[in-house]
Amino acid sequence: MAKRGYLHGFGARERDRLRRQARVLEPMVHDHLPFHRRRSCLEVGSGVGAQTEILLRHFPDLHVTCVERSATQIAEAKRFLRTVPWARGRFTLVEEDATRLPFDREEFDCGFLCWILEHVGDPARVLSELRRVLLSGAPIVANEVLNATFFIDPYSPNTLQYWMAFNDRQLELDGDPFVGAKLGNLLQQVGFHDVQTLVKTFHLDNRAPGERAEFLRYWTDLLLSGAPQLLAAKKVRQAVVDGMKQELDRVARDPNSVFFYSFIQARARA
Repeated sequence: MAKRGYLHGFGARERDRLRRQARVLEPMVHDHLPFHRRRSCLEVGSGVGAQTEILLRHFPDLHVTCVERSATQIAEAKRFLRTVPWARGRFTLVEEDATRLPFDREEFDCGFLCWILEHVGDPARVLSELRRVLLSGAPIVANEVLNATFFIDPYSPNTLQYWMAFNDRQLELDGDPFVGAKLGNLLQQVGFHDVQTLVKTFHLDNRAPGERAEFLRYWTDLLLSGAPQLLAAKKVRQAVVDGMKQELDRVARDPNSVFFYSFIQARARA
């Protein structure tokens, strides 16, 4: 589960961004998850524990085992979850590669993944390992990006140039910024059943100005979090980054701006 395609870094600002992202996307990511009456969840690629906190809040009987390869992220998740009263005694953190899970067959009764398969070179192998350790019939929920859907108005050429470079770099690093569209095939390929895919769309315009402004702030943070690596790899010039900042500020202030993006949530059973 090496995050070779992870463009955002592991610093304090990125940890804060991940927690903000989890809160902003919570209504869509955690909408009616099929985890009621479940007791043991395996979360793959748990990062700083931002999604773990939400799972534990929504499902009071659940114990979440978090698998994460980065020791830095594990340490931050431990620090963060220890500050959450409802998480006490209800989580286990495991530093491990998700392609070689250190668990027995049929050890968990549900599985959860969020923004992780876009960062791994062999998502089918990760999903196959997850299926191995799930009980028969256990539900799995996987949320993944589909970066081809991104659109903003007014037209922002620097932002679009930067976004293409962002996706190209992730592909170079053995990630996949379009993996969301492939979840149905991947889950079937490794033996999951009852596979469903839901297209979750943010289409924000004058009908929801407050939500549009909040999401544009979140998206600006997401884009800029990749700038240091993209600049270092010479995928973009500083002029493009500066131009993108100006464009995003203009979009945020435009009374008729539009933001559109879709991600995919897949649900299946082992």
